[in-house]
Amino acid sequence: MKKIIYILIGSFLINACSDDFINPEPKGEVLEDNYYVSEDQFFNALISAYDPLQWTFPNGFWTSNVMYAEIRSDNANAGGDPSNSDQPGWQQIDDFTNNSFTNESESFWKRGWWGIYRANLLINNDAIESELINTYKAEAKFLRAYYHFDLFRIFGPVPIVDEVLNQETFNTVERATITDLFTFMTQDLKEAIDVLPDTKYTGSFAGRVSKTTAQALLGKIYLYQADFLNDDPALFDLAAAQFEAVINSGQYELLDDYNDLFAFGAKNTEESVFEIQYTNQIARDFSVPGEIINGNMITQLSGIRGLCGDHPDYLPGWGFTLPTSSLFDHYLADDSYRRDASIISLDELNDIGCSVDQAEQNAQDYTGYWQQKYANYNSYSNPNGGEINVLKDPNEPVIRYADVLLMYAEALVRGSGSDAEAMVAINEVRERAAGPDATDFRTAQELMTEEGLTLLELIWYERRAELALEGHRWFDLVRSDRASASLFTGDKASNFNENSHWLAAPQKDIDNTAGSISEYPSADLFK
Repeated sequence: MKKIIYILIGSFLINACSDDFINPEPKGEVLEDNYYVSEDQFFNALISAYDPLQWTFPNGFWTSNVMYAEIRSDNANAGGDPSNSDQPGWQQIDDFTNNSFTNESESFWKRGWWGIYRANLLINNDAIESELINTYKAEAKFLRAYYHFDLFRIFGPVPIVDEVLNQETFNTVERATITDLFTFMTQDLKEAIDVLPDTKYTGSFAGRVSKTTAQALLGKIYLYQADFLNDDPALFDLAAAQFEAVINSGQYELLDDYNDLFAFGAKNTEESVFEIQYTNQIARDFSVPGEIINGNMITQLSGIRGLCGDHPDYLPGWGFTLPTSSLFDHYLADDSYRRDASIISLDELNDIGCSVDQAEQNAQDYTGYWQQKYANYNSYSNPNGGEINVLKDPNEPVIRYADVLLMYAEALVRGSGSDAEAMVAINEVRERAAGPDATDFRTAQELMTEEGLTLLELIWYERRAELALEGHRWFDLVRSDRASASLFTGDKASNFNENSHWLAAPQKDIDNTAGSISEYPSADLFK
């Protein structure tokens, strides 16, 4: 079977199968079997494998882990216009009424499987060999592991796909057990770690993965595996060892000022371990396929709806990802610096004379709070033309150093590590959270004593406060078995059920695989 590079003919679980689609007539295109003849062409294939990371509009539907992990959780409501039906799929995701026909499910699914398909094209091609190509393949193995992990966090145990599938093998794939899936992902990452460069990429190559990136992801996967396999202390210890390696590499540090993390133009800082790259350099608009838009489209989508026209820094947005009162109230009295860097309130806007049009708000979801980690800055530009609303380009930090420190502390506490060492890591995060002008902060031990928290409860507090509105909350709740109806009120509480941890697999792909892919994972897969 011939596959056209970048058009990606025959990709897994993406489009309805047909002989014409799987085996098109060549029309002068470069084909896979005559394309890989140089290191440059392998590098182009690697960039193609990175590309789906930045898709925020595949199939013409908004697709974002940041939005999903916050809106699905108790951190944010969907928002949108006053109809309460703006972007209906996101309203369904928010209210636990989504199903296999929800368009956003198909977009998340597509993003992951296109990434895996492209990684497999590179990993399994032995047309030429060199040390550089081995590095490219190691990066592709990282990406293949990441895409599988990302799909798992959204859909539960998914199939293991380590080769390019064709029409004949479509209906042989089925969801893997969690043990098999995690073994596959960790093996990919171990093999990648052995080859990837020790030092993080900077400059024009920033965003490519290095050894420490893979170690951080491997630690995170061990953490999830330990959670899902009855809090296995040995797996927590394996996770701690990977995080410790990242810390001891000396390549990362916390920014001095928490506000600088998501300031305009902040990209690939010394705190960044793994970061999805976006750019405004290629002119795009809503007329092109969403997969080739290189801007971070959630910026406009999650900006302040009805904002005054003369705010000094922000432009009005479309009002999605509205922080809840639960999140705002989560912050302790001495944690306002970190809170105010993450959330802006109606009161704050009123204080600077900037009104917000209440008639434009979704009354069902409106709280008087808006996120500002992906603020809709008026400084964004489209230097080469195109639609500015699709070209705003803040990067998306997937793993930053503060996350590594908190995961390290958690792995120590839940494994056989030192509580004292865990508190050292937590204190590093807490000291920065107090603000650059603070002369003191409450240590982990002081906070536990004064607030009556266990060390693990303190870690949960810190993860929610430190990583708020960055796309972690729902995944943390699910993996630690803390996602439940008790977190919510009203319809969202009553709609919560045993399948609410996951999105349903898209119906089209259930049908395309002749039912070998189930809508939701069965209980026997979690072993």
